[in-house]
This record gives sequence, C-alpha cells and structure tokens, in this order.
Amino acid sequence: MDVRIGVIQAPREILLEMGDIDRDELKARIDEALADENRVLWLADQRGREVAVPIAKVAYVEIGASDADRRIGFGS
Repeated sequence: MDVRIGVIQAPREILLEMGDIDRDELKARIDEALADENRVLWLADQRGREVAVPIAKVAYVEIGASDADRRIGFGS
C-alpha cells in the first residue's frame, strides 16, 4: 500500500510504498505519533528506506489501497 505524507512548507509530499504491513497496525502507529506534537514518525518502505517526519510538520497522512486492491485496465 502507498502512504503519502504532506509536510508543512514543503512543495512535495513524501511517498512510501509499504511492504506487508497490516493497515490497522499502521494507522495505530500514526495515531500514536500524532498524539504528541514533539514526536517523530518513523516509517520504512518495502525497500528498507527509512523516513523520519517530525509530527509538528505533518499536514496530512494518506493511506492508499493495498496492492491487491489495485485494478489495471479499463474495467469498472
């Protein structure tokens, strides 16, 4: 699944392609970090790249569909 993080006063968002992680577990980690403005949210993507985002600078977090839910083609 994809996770997009918007950062205050940054022209680009951070995009991470997460590996096999439970959606509810990920949401719980994000909620826990967002509860304290002095925390840092650490996430690792499927290639092992780690990203740290200070919670005070987070504008939004968007969790996309899992890879299994993506559709390819013109079907509806």
